[in-house]
Amino acid sequence: MRSDIVKKGHNRAPHRSLFRATGLQDEDFNKPFIGVANSFIEIIPGHFFLNKVSEIIKDEIRKAGCVPFEFNTIGVDDGIAMGHDGMLFSLPSREIIANSIETVMNAHKLDAMIAIPNCDKIVPGMIMGALRVNVPTVFVSGGPMAKGYTKDGTPIDLATAFEAVGKFEAGQISEDELKDIECNACPSGGSCSGMFTANSMNTLMEAMGIALPGNGTILALTTQREELYRKAARRICEIALMKQEEAAQYNLRNILNENAIRNAFAVDMAMGGSSNTVLHMLAIAKEAEVNFNLEDINTISKEVSHIAKISPSLTTVHMQDIDKAGGVSAVMHEMSKRGEHILRDNLTITGETIKERIANAEITDINIIHTIDNPYSQVGGLAILYGNLAEQGAVIKTAGITGDRVFTGTAVCYNSQDEAIKGIINGEVKPGNVVVIRYEGPKGGPGMQEMLSPTSLIMGMGLGDKVALITDGRFSGATRGASIGHVSPEAAEGGMIGLLENGDEIHIDVDQYILQVNLSDEEITKRKANFTPIVKPLESKWLKQYRALVTNASNGAILVAE
Repeated sequence: MRSDIVKKGHNRAPHRSLFRATGLQDEDFNKPFIGVANSFIEIIPGHFFLNKVSEIIKDEIRKAGCVPFEFNTIGVDDGIAMGHDGMLFSLPSREIIANSIETVMNAHKLDAMIAIPNCDKIVPGMIMGALRVNVPTVFVSGGPMAKGYTKDGTPIDLATAFEAVGKFEAGQISEDELKDIECNACPSGGSCSGMFTANSMNTLMEAMGIALPGNGTILALTTQREELYRKAARRICEIALMKQEEAAQYNLRNILNENAIRNAFAVDMAMGGSSNTVLHMLAIAKEAEVNFNLEDINTISKEVSHIAKISPSLTTVHMQDIDKAGGVSAVMHEMSKRGEHILRDNLTITGETIKERIANAEITDINIIHTIDNPYSQVGGLAILYGNLAEQGAVIKTAGITGDRVFTGTAVCYNSQDEAIKGIINGEVKPGNVVVIRYEGPKGGPGMQEMLSPTSLIMGMGLGDKVALITDGRFSGATRGASIGHVSPEAAEGGMIGLLENGDEIHIDVDQYILQVNLSDEEITKRKANFTPIVKPLESKWLKQYRALVTNASNGAILVAE
């Protein structure tokens, strides 16, 4: 066992002495040591109950003949950090989480791991760290939140609450209606109930085969979810107790390989996941040392039908509805009917292949999960746009578009999210405008803030199908509308988005994958010659380190030490 290095032999007597201080006895030193990586934190609705989840998992691990060691990562709630400078710390937290997983697992030479993520950057951070460790790892998330309802029975969620602010600002709803939404949008623990970033990533873990079926859709705080925790705990012990050469096939990089990455993006397209999945999956691919690039995404999108539309793209459908309609396995089974190449067969952490896992899965409600004969779109729910405004690419969640897929408008430029919010509230944005929010990329922010507040204001004020928004920042999974993010190169590194001026004509064509500003080459050359990027002052030592090391969004915003 890998852990023998810290527990076997006479020269490890001091090590065993320290283990005995934690309660271990003689018989425990012959058992596999399992890391239980928990993301319990009381301020995040998807995580405040995970201390109880880990107790269930550790109990099952002990029953199965292994020794659990729980440790924790940090977490940031993007919804609470939204709309102020707290969001600068959200994306950087992914790197801290990855580093903490690598640190604890490798410092103590644990044999295998079960990871308990749920929300925001925590899922990709844990996956990235686990890939560095490369031992057998099962992921089991806390589970999605139930959808909420207003007093009149309308289904709502967190996106409703953000958009309600815009409606209130526009005088479309009363203070009492706003309070009704506030009190009912998030009715329970769990990751926010739509196909936002958390549930997108929890779903993609099923597609990658690193989590059990149901991981993305079974509601949190239910008996069904508890059984999933117990199954996951039993499975990691089954693997850890195998002969070393047999267990090695389940080392994470053997499961999370190129096939898994491509399957994840295919399911992402079929279900219209958060645009943040692009950022995180690129980073995961690099940690897995998989040859996958941004331009590969459009190729996959052209081959995959969009068959499941979930809030915020379709506000009445939430994760619990997908679960009742057959879950992610049913989506995968249906999408595979378009061709054998759509999903690549691959080993999963539960021992069967992907195709074996989904062989008997069926849609039970075709109004929730459509068939490939009746898709929402013949192409996937995400697209990568290119042009002189995004030479290295930009991301749009096509599933969330509320207006035309071709749009030409005049730029209204803001050098920060805060400036944009004030401008939108003050009526500076009119129909036919393209809102430009820059210096919010990985380096420029730094930390790549999510733009849910401005996009929600736009939707709430009735401009969702009349304007577009582009940014070198990113969007919450709850964003909808013609919102284009991850523009690369970003303004802080001299990208064209930093050279835009009010009144410039911007052209967007989603189906042709185009994002460009209609300026002559001579004018662009002139502007570049006179351009000096803005460098925002920083007090945070961590954010200074992050800005110095981070790549742009087209590279997954990973840290690269020079």
